[in-house]
Amino acid sequence: MSIYLDYNASGLVRPEVQEIMAKALADNGNPSAVHAAGRRARARIETARAQVAELVGADPTAVVFSSGGTESNAQAIVSALAAGCERLIVGATEHPCVAEAATMSGAPVEVLPVDENGVVDLVWLAEALARPGRAVVAIHHANNESGVIQPIAEAAALVRAAGGWLHVDAIQSAGKVPVDMRALDADSLTLSAHKLGGPQGVGALVLKEGVAAVRILHGAGQERGLRAGTENVPGITGFGAAADCAARDLDAAMAHVVWRDAAEAKVKAAGATIIGGAVARLPNTLFMAVEGWDSPQQLITLDLVGVMVSAGSACSSGKVKPSKAISAMGLGHLATGGVRISGGWGTTEADWDRFAEAWVTAWNKHQARLSERVKEVA
Repeated sequence: MSIYLDYNASGLVRPEVQEIMAKALADNGNPSAVHAAGRRARARIETARAQVAELVGADPTAVVFSSGGTESNAQAIVSALAAGCERLIVGATEHPCVAEAATMSGAPVEVLPVDENGVVDLVWLAEALARPGRAVVAIHHANNESGVIQPIAEAAALVRAAGGWLHVDAIQSAGKVPVDMRALDADSLTLSAHKLGGPQGVGALVLKEGVAAVRILHGAGQERGLRAGTENVPGITGFGAAADCAARDLDAAMAHVVWRDAAEAKVKAAGATIIGGAVARLPNTLFMAVEGWDSPQQLITLDLVGVMVSAGSACSSGKVKPSKAISAMGLGHLATGGVRISGGWGTTEADWDRFAEAWVTAWNKHQARLSERVKEVA
C-alpha cells in the first residue's frame, strides 16, 4: 500500500471537505442571484469567508477569494505598486509565483538574501529599505521546500519604519503553525485551499484593515469589486471547511514534529544533510539532500516501493530543477539531490517510519553500487 508524504505540494482532500462540497455542487445557485438558490450560495460563501478569516486572525471583510495562491500573490503585488510603492524587495527563496510576478511587474526588483539556514538577512533588508523609493517587501512565512519559518514580525517592524508594504505568502504555514495576521503586521497575506486539505483552484488574498487592493480581473463586481467572475461556490465552500478543520486540528498538526524528527535522525545518521535543520521549521516538513544521487532517481526509487515524496522544486511540466532554496543557502553542491517529505492531516507515525526505512535502504544500495563500479574501474 502506498503512502502519501507530499502535503506541501498538495494535501489530500479531507472527508469533511468532500462532503460539504458535494452538497454545494448539488445546490448550484449563482451567488449573485436574489432567489432562494442564489441566497443559499451566497450564505455558503460568507460562511467560508468567516472560516478562512478565523484561521489567520483577520476580519471576514478582509478576505478576497481567488483561483489560488498564484493569482492572490499577483494581486497583492499589483495592489502594492498601485498604492505608491516604487520598487520590490523579494526574498531569495520565494515561490516562483511571487518572484515571477515581481519580475513581470516592470518595477525594479531587489533580491533579499538568506543565510546558510535559509533565513532572510534583516540587516541587509534594513539597509535596502533606507534607500530612496517606497518598497513592497515580499517574504513568505515559511519556505515551501525547507519549511524554514521567517522572522516576519521583525521584518514588519523594519518595513513599517520605512513606510513600505509587507506582503506575506502564508500558503505553506497556515494550518501547520499559528498564523495571526495582526501579530505578523502584514499589509497583505495569501492562502491556498489545497495546502489545507481543501480543493485545488481556490485561494484568498487577506488585507490589513485600511489597506486597499486593486482588481486584476475585470468584469462584474464580485468580491466587493476586487475579483470579477462568478464565484467558485463549491471550491470556496470546501476552502472554508478545510480552514475550519485546520484550525481545529492545529495542535495535532504541530505535534507531528516528533514523528518528523525521528525520521530525520535516521536519514541523517545514514548520511543525509538536513536543509534548514538548525532553525525553526514547519513541523510537518523534512527537506534533505545528498551529493551524488539526483532527486529524480531518489523519487523514482521511493515511488517504486510505494512512498510518494517530492523534490520540492517541480515545475509545471513535472520536470525537476535544482533546488532554489538549497542554492540560495550557498549549498549548490547539494542542489540537485534534494528530497522533500511533508506530512498532513492523513499522515501517521508509521508513514514517517516507513519513509525513513525505505530511504536508508535505497541509499545504502546506491552507495554499494557506486563502490562496485569503482572496483570495476580500478
